Amino acid sequence: MTYDVLGPGGLDYLPCRYGSSRVLFRGPQRSLTAPYLAFLGGTETYGKFIRSPFPALVETDLGINCVNFGVQNAGVDVFAADPAVLEAASNAEVTVIQILGAQNMSNRYYSVHPRRNDRFVTASTLLRTIYDDVDFAEFHFTRHMLSELYSVSEDRFATIRSELQATWVARMRVMLRQIAGKIVLLWVADHAPTDHDVIGLDPVKAGNPLFITRQMIDELAPLVSDVVEVVASPVALANGFNGLVFAEMEAPAAAETLGPMVHREAAVALSDTLLGMI
Repeated sequence: MTYDVLGPGGLDYLPCRYGSSRVLFRGPQRSLTAPYLAFLGGTETYGKFIRSPFPALVETDLGINCVNFGVQNAGVDVFAADPAVLEAASNAEVTVIQILGAQNMSNRYYSVHPRRNDRFVTASTLLRTIYDDVDFAEFHFTRHMLSELYSVSEDRFATIRSELQATWVARMRVMLRQIAGKIVLLWVADHAPTDHDVIGLDPVKAGNPLFITRQMIDELAPLVSDVVEVVASPVALANGFNGLVFAEMEAPAAAETLGPMVHREAAVALSDTLLGMI
């Protein structure tokens, strides 16, 4: 097992902004002069602990400028509410959108930070009524909050999960319709999408992207050009830490990260698809 443990700063992600966006994306900054490919997504697209995440690998493979709009722990909201990103995506040859979990977005039960979507902001009156035995003041992150709600009552939690799933599909539809041109949805995870909802599973222990089923993806398929499904191979998962770069204090988070071999597998699958679209 090989990996690089750096000083307190870990990798330098060369954070940058594009246009009027207030969000910091991974650099180095790329030109938004056509032609280019746009990549929207979360921690995997951003490439946390990864020297060359899959957008950079696709750029090398295809020889076309690839703009990484990945955001760590992102939900749909950070992109759907950012006109600068949506404009850049509309001007791209193709936009690749990583399928993100349904937990990190505002909904009728709770709200999240507009740019750091994993940050829980406040519970609605409705959620406080359903869970009148929970003190929401102690929560700072969505996944921790949802795990606690699940542990208090699986029956009540089923209502929350259904709301998140319905909201995710609706918000994805709105975002996809705002992007002109070709769109590819990307599933990248250590497991395939489930055909049915996983009931009775603690959100903290469930795999990413959280709460997303194959049926939900199928509902969006008519709005996109293609769906690319990348399930990490056993060899890639076994390599785990190999090639990751992180500070010593980041080791627990790095242990849960999809490694460089998974990024290579994603790049190969995407390059094969994108080659016929550009």
